[in-house]
Order: sequence, then C-alpha cells, then structure tokens
Amino acid sequence: MTEHWPAGEIARMILDGFDDYREHFRRITLGARERFAQARWQESQRAAAARINLYERKVGEVNSWLRDGFEDEVLLQVAQWPLVKSAYIGLIDPRLDDELAETWYNSLFCSLFSHDQISDGCMFIHTTRPSMRGRERAAQTRTYRLDGSLKGLLRAIFADHAFAYGDLEGDLSRLEEQLRECLPDWVCKDPALAVELFVPVLYRNKGAYLVGRLYNADEQWPLVIPLLHREGHGIEADALITDEAEVSIIFSFTRSYFMVDVPVPAEFVNFLKRILPGKHIAELYTSIGFYKHGKSEFYRALINHLASSDDRFVMAPGVRGMVMSVFTLPGFNTVFKIIKDRFSPSKTVDRATVIDKYRLVKSVDRVGRMADTQEFADFRFPRGKFEAECLAELLEVAPSTVALEGDTVLIRHCWTERRMVPLNLYLEQASEAQVLEALEDYGLAIKQLAAANIFPGDMLLKNFGVTRHGRVVFYDYDEISYLTEVNFRHIPPPRYPEDEMSGEPWYSIGPHDVFPEEFPPFLFADIGQRRLFSRLHGELYDADYWKGLQETIRQGKVIDVFPYRRKGR
Repeated sequence: MTEHWPAGEIARMILDGFDDYREHFRRITLGARERFAQARWQESQRAAAARINLYERKVGEVNSWLRDGFEDEVLLQVAQWPLVKSAYIGLIDPRLDDELAETWYNSLFCSLFSHDQISDGCMFIHTTRPSMRGRERAAQTRTYRLDGSLKGLLRAIFADHAFAYGDLEGDLSRLEEQLRECLPDWVCKDPALAVELFVPVLYRNKGAYLVGRLYNADEQWPLVIPLLHREGHGIEADALITDEAEVSIIFSFTRSYFMVDVPVPAEFVNFLKRILPGKHIAELYTSIGFYKHGKSEFYRALINHLASSDDRFVMAPGVRGMVMSVFTLPGFNTVFKIIKDRFSPSKTVDRATVIDKYRLVKSVDRVGRMADTQEFADFRFPRGKFEAECLAELLEVAPSTVALEGDTVLIRHCWTERRMVPLNLYLEQASEAQVLEALEDYGLAIKQLAAANIFPGDMLLKNFGVTRHGRVVFYDYDEISYLTEVNFRHIPPPRYPEDEMSGEPWYSIGPHDVFPEEFPPFLFADIGQRRLFSRLHGELYDADYWKGLQETIRQGKVIDVFPYRRKGR
C-alpha cells in the first residue's frame, strides 16, 4: 500500500548522507588555511584530489545504506519515488545549501536506477529552489569605506585577515600604488569609494585570495588580492587585480577548484556573478569545488537552450580526431566528445585507457592550461536537433555509443568541454602579432603543464585551443601522462654514415621514450612558425630541459604557476 511505503525514511537517509558528505567536504576545505600558512604544498595537492573523489565515494556509501535498509522490491519501486522527492523537498526547504542537496538527491537516484527512468517527477531535472531566496541569510561579506586614504582602506582589510606577513607596510604601499594605476584618479579620491569583501579566504595551489569588489555610487570593479607564502619570508600580498578579464581567468574552467568555506553557496555564486557577469553560474559553482552541482546547472542550461532555440548539433570545426569524435551546438559554448569505436592505427591506447586519462584530468592541477570536463551518461536528444551530416557521422564512427531510438538520439557516454578555437585554425587566420602571441603562449602552456607534472603526449597544434581571452589551452587527453613517467632521450649519434640515410632508426625505442629533438618538424609544417617557436621556446627541444623538470618534481618541489600577471615582479 502506498501509505506504508517508506518515502520519508528514504528521503531522510539520503539527506543524512548529504550531511555526512558536506561535513567531510568542509573538513578538507577548512584545512586549507593551515596548509597555506605552513607551506605544505604537496599535502594541498593531495587534499584537492581527495575532495574531488569524496563525492562519488559518499554516494556509494549511501547507496549501500539504502540497499541494506530496504529490500530491492521496496526501494526500487520507481513509481513511488515522487513521494520521496516530495518528502525530501520538505526536509531541505530550511537549509542554506538546498540547491546542492537537490543535486545530491539526483546522484543517489541515478545510482539506483537506469537513466531511462529519469523524470522530473522522480528527481530534480528542474530545480525547485527560488533563484533568489526571500528569507534572511547569514552575512558573508564585509564592507570597508574610504576613511581618509586608500592605504588606510587597505590596512583595514588586512587587519581582518591576520597572517604572518613578512613586510605588511611594504605590501600596503605597493598595493596602493597598483590601485591608483588601476582606477581613474577621481575614483581614488571619491569619498563614496568602498570595498565589499567576501569574508572567507579562497585557497588554491600555493596561493590565498581575498575576493570582493570596489564600488562607488556609479560603478563597480572586481577586486582580487592574491597572497603568497614566501618560505622563510612570511606571507606577502602579491598583487591587486581589478580587471574583469584577469579576474575571470583566475576563476577559469582551466583552473583547479578553490578551497573556500561557503555557508550559503547560492549567495556567494550570486556575488561572483555580479562581478563576473560573463561567467555562467555552472562554472562558478564548479570553481569553488561544487562540480557536481555545476554539472546540474550546465545540464539545465543545455535543455533550456535546446527548448528555446532552433540550434542543431553539428560536427565541431577542426581536424577530425583519431580517438574522439567532437560535435557542438553553434549557439552554445560547449563541445561534446565521444570515443570512437575504432581508433587510428597509429594510436596504441584502448577505450578504457582513454576514459582513465580523461578522469585523471579532473584530479590534477590544471594550472590554467587544461580544460575542465564533465562526464555524462545516457544523454537523450530529439533527432530533429541534429544536422543530418552530423548524426550520420556519429552513427558511423561510434555506433556503440550513439544510437537511434525512434525520434530520439541516445548518447550513451560523452564528455563536455568549453568550446575553443583550435590553435591550428587560429594561426591560419592570425596576424603576425597574433601568431607571435599565440606561439609564445603555446610554449608557456607546455612548460606550465610540465611544471604540474603533466606531459601532454600529443602536442600537435590541433590538440590545443585558444580561449576568448587569447590563452592557449590543451584539450585532448588520450595520450597525457605524468611527466615523471616519460623517458626523455637524446637521439644517439649514427654508428655508420649509412644510418643517417636509413628510413628506420638505428637505435632502440621503448614505449615511454620521447626524443625532443624530433619535435620541430612534428609540431610545425610551417617553416616560419617552426623558426619562431625555436626562438621563443627552443629549450623544449632539449631532453636535458625535461630531465631537469623531472628532477625538480621528484625532489618534491611544487613549481609556481600564477593565474594572473605579476606587475613589476
């Protein structure tokens, strides 16, 4: 009988699991301040990976609780799950993290049922949370007003953020100077000028970040002050950033997730959205570690876009991949990547390895040079939303992943990534100055990935993209590996004159061997670009350069990579 079905007990168990997850998440997050203060950088990296892996682990635990607590013939009556959803709504209504609780519920539902059972009646395809809550919330920001001088304003901010500063007076003078450079002179003298700062500090990698906004009666500017721990010299304020594009890059989809204690996630995301209007809320939730809820917000934006536009899926521009097939919606800034059934003969990886590589990217430091991904299963789209050529190609290259079910296209497994302009296509249309900038950044991207112990493997131009901010980012992961797993070698000298004439190498090559001297013709067909890149980043062609990086990493050093320009440094 329906009245005896345990909807309330199931809802309570799901929410108890969410509380357990949130407590563990918060515990890892709160440790960030101490790790920063004590310069425990490797521990910071391990904590970041542990926090990402925590979600699936806790979902698995609650799945086990439910299966232990209820017989399958009771628990798996999908027709009764609207009652669970209704009971759950009542439980989460008073919470300050209720939107995250909805996503958690969805994860539990999907862990119990196949995806063809998904419906808005049983789970939260559409949120039931109001976008802006009417009830009172805890204050998460603090306001500082101009009281005599800019330096006094900055001093008040730092008085509320007590770290072991090495030279606070020097930092304040430098930041005041940078602030005067950033803002018009009349703004700096405006008695209405104020700072609204988010109270909790954001931590990531080797930095801590004070985040807020500068404003007066007419305008506002984002404000980010990065702090660094200079071992042996204390904490120093490294910069003051008010440029929206630069702040946007700090919160980029190419960065690792911040550690920040956020009592009311929706309010903080709304605050960030006000100072970064170009960011989608999915990206902002993801940037502070709530990547599963970011995935929910992304999916909702996608289905809303499909419902409200005539946009159709097309194959993404660029060279067709040897492992992945990539398609996109022209009006939606995302690509969808599926694994082909058969790879090019030159590829030695298999499907399981590709999946492992893409999942690896989630848990490593992306240093602003690798696009974040979201993994989806069992996407269903109307057939009419695909251009005929796109659908035909997907059905041909990946019939085990893409299937037609009447008028519905089933995508059994895919990844989504931010759409970028492939670097090879960008260079074809670029001016001389743009080519110089792109190749400079391409080399920096490779070097910064290496600093984070990542070797891209296939470094061809087509596997890198250019973002809207002009940054070069790696996005094709089927051949990535840890840098320390690669054996960098010099090409041995020929034994005989005939060796140089031979079409075959005169030396043995192991599966992990890489010969950087071979990079120039491999990377660049254009002779001019090849010469320019050699001038900019010629050390990348030297095996000793790579070996030096490997040695630094093996010694336990975490190399600095900054997500902002360091003026005057």
